Amino acid sequence: MKAALLVIDVQRGLFDDEPRPWDADATVSRINGLAERARHAGVPVVFIQHETTGGALAFGSEGWQLEQNLILEDGDTILRKSTPDSFLRTELHELLQKWKTDQLVICGYATEFCVDTTSRRAAGLGYPVILVSDAHTTHDKAHASAVDIRAHHNATLPEIGSFGPVIQALPAERVVFGL
Repeated sequence: MKAALLVIDVQRGLFDDEPRPWDADATVSRINGLAERARHAGVPVVFIQHETTGGALAFGSEGWQLEQNLILEDGDTILRKSTPDSFLRTELHELLQKWKTDQLVICGYATEFCVDTTSRRAAGLGYPVILVSDAHTTHDKAHASAVDIRAHHNATLPEIGSFGPVIQALPAERVVFGL
């Protein structure tokens, strides 16, 4: 399958301030490893940045920038979005079609919002999805810890069969590009 790697919302305004997202450093490290392997296999790497009209994620602000330890290389694609859905009002679907992509590998922030919404929308558009089970994160919430939120999505998203395409949850070490 011809894959693309989507790295969602790993930005300074979400990762720099205390408390940081759960497992933040290890998550960024796994994402960097995935991106390196994807590039080596000729798989497009897309960094998606959420933006707001003001505040910490205002376009062009320090907080809007990619997390400082995230490795971006020439040839990677940057995509701006303004909703939890990385497809809504963006050129993502058109880019994926141009690249003849037929599978998405998804990681990033926030598990219960942008990662979840983009994974569901991708499946709804016909893309099989690999949710990288140890390369998405969030902050603790009043109703659940970040650990539980990640575990919940790793367990529930693969159970959705009504879209047709399969959503798998695999750890970063098991994701293989270029097969």
